[in-house]
Amino acid sequence: MSRPRRPLIEVRELESLRTELERQADALAPRWNADPEDVQKSVARLVLTLVEFIRQLLERQAIRRMEGGTLTSEETENIGVALMRLEETVRDMAARFGLAPDELNLDLGPLGRLL
Repeated sequence: MSRPRRPLIEVRELESLRTELERQADALAPRWNADPEDVQKSVARLVLTLVEFIRQLLERQAIRRMEGGTLTSEETENIGVALMRLEETVRDMAARFGLAPDELNLDLGPLGRLL
């Protein structure tokens, strides 16, 4: 049984996003502040942003699978609970570093905001 192919638009969008993230990283690198307190907060912000991005991708995939009828009701419940707990964990960790939820986003220039 062959696996369904991913739509090409998703692959193109991911490649475009990767290219823009690399460009943004290059553009922002010289402005990095080496203050130890800032470093921890900046790293926390980046990591939490990426975790939130992945959580949203997983949520969308779960919705597609649920709508496609490929999940049992127990699997749907388990995924829902896991995603809610992950979201709560991200918010708790953000609060520990003094980050507001809207700070967990990256400006991707012409592509707009990541989240």
